[in-house]
Amino acid sequence: MHSGTRVADQLVKAVSALGVRHLFGVGGANIEDLYDAAFEHRDLITAVVAKHEFGAATMADGYARSIAGLGVVCATSGGGAVNLVAGLAESFASRVPVLALIGQPPTALEGKGAFQDSSGQAGAFDAVALYRPISHYCARVEAPADLPAHLTRAVTAARRGGPAVLLLPKDIQQADLVAPEFAPPAPAYRREIESLWRVLHIVRGARALGKIVIIAGDQVARDDARAELARFAARLDAAIGVAPDAKDVYHHADPGFCGVSGSMGHQELLDALHGAALCLLIGTRMPVTARAGMEGALAAVPLASIGGQPPYPAAAHAHTNDLARTLTELITELDSGATDTDAEIIPLRPRPPVDHTLTPIPVPPSDGPGLRYRTVVETINDALPPESDVFADAGNTGAAAVHHLRLPRGGRFTVALGMGGMGYAFGAGIGSAFARQRRTDGGPRRTFVIAGDGAFFMHGMEIHTAVEHRLPITFIVLNNNAHAMCITREQLYYGDRYSFNRFRPAYPGAGMAAMFPELCTHAPENRAELAAALRHCLDRPGPSFVAIDCDPDEIPPFTPFLTPPRR
Repeated sequence: MHSGTRVADQLVKAVSALGVRHLFGVGGANIEDLYDAAFEHRDLITAVVAKHEFGAATMADGYARSIAGLGVVCATSGGGAVNLVAGLAESFASRVPVLALIGQPPTALEGKGAFQDSSGQAGAFDAVALYRPISHYCARVEAPADLPAHLTRAVTAARRGGPAVLLLPKDIQQADLVAPEFAPPAPAYRREIESLWRVLHIVRGARALGKIVIIAGDQVARDDARAELARFAARLDAAIGVAPDAKDVYHHADPGFCGVSGSMGHQELLDALHGAALCLLIGTRMPVTARAGMEGALAAVPLASIGGQPPYPAAAHAHTNDLARTLTELITELDSGATDTDAEIIPLRPRPPVDHTLTPIPVPPSDGPGLRYRTVVETINDALPPESDVFADAGNTGAAAVHHLRLPRGGRFTVALGMGGMGYAFGAGIGSAFARQRRTDGGPRRTFVIAGDGAFFMHGMEIHTAVEHRLPITFIVLNNNAHAMCITREQLYYGDRYSFNRFRPAYPGAGMAAMFPELCTHAPENRAELAAALRHCLDRPGPSFVAIDCDPDEIPPFTPFLTPPRR
């Protein structure tokens, strides 16, 4: 038993005060005191052990994205600490608030040959230098009394969008700290008033001239501004598209929806841009994946932006770190009639329902083995229960999900396009399942993870974590015995003279059934069997696994692969 005044105890109580109910990590000698504190305060927080630190980092990332809050990951020193890097880099690129608590050898041994020393002393590598480029705050806690100030700075930095890292020597974690109860710093609302009114002036003028097209991005999800976006779009009678990583910010059946932008996008959004009076970006920087194939249309229309960072294309930009509050302010301004322009204020009126059947990207026919991508995703669409959450891995599988998936109302969708690390979806889906266990009607919420076999072989063993905790997740692995996107690139750009990316056949379904006899496992061979398998998974508690054979040579709905010159 402990007095509950250790630094480790204070950390657990502090993250609990922030509304965090789960922390994710992998144990080890220099982080075990934090796990001990989590046990002592198990009424406040649940500590989850992942299979790999990358998986733990993606769990914290998925947890944060799903609750529009903070995720917490912990790791021990040495290899455990280094294994976090790829996961934290994804959170940094995608502006996801994650707090990383990383154990270190005792301070007395720094620079003196300590096992897993990363103090930067006496030839040891420097963990602060490692994490600083992929975090908004990184500090080594040198004394117990320093913790409150470091923690306040770290949380404040993470809330700006991205990781914050605290390096915690073992003796510091064990030391007593008699400190006042941690008071979480209140998030500060920041927006550029002058720039915001300038964008509002542009919007009013454009609305008087013609149609406005909105392209919404993932900051809408991070700021939990979905309802405000819908009201704002209705107020402007705007057409609306979403960036590839933001399919859940505006429902596909709502008025004005024109599909996804960019390399996995829809013709309807391009058509809406032609002749538009304004394209308004909300919460997206429009990286290459969100604008590929649209460059000409975007260049031909005035461009304005509201969000946390200016977009890559030149635009009149207004900064805000809280889209929910900013959009509410803009709606109020529009409704008030207060204006600094002669542009007419168009009254809010109901928008009639329209046909939302979107035109799929035409892809070359495929006659190889297994099911086609579109068939798989459309069968999943038919099986998704209300408010389901979907996590997709990058690659050919992710492209198919982005293009064809129809997410249920109230569900969450995430595809990691920041770093595009293979295997992200397994951990992120698990983290989200911990965060969002119940639907709004009180029923159990189910999470779906859609990934290829390459991602499965990298980090699919995080399924073990889902089995341990009996999480309601259906893992769907499209198995083509290949790194299929790499095969496509070999074919298109290198003359199809060789392949490093085709592998001997593997049988993930049979393998998972043997490893976890209690796991509901299926390996359907046609669409009817896939539909039946998905229905059966929904009737079972806990996790399930579906392996689907696919053609490694099928071209996905990804426009850069449909027009390149063949070598």
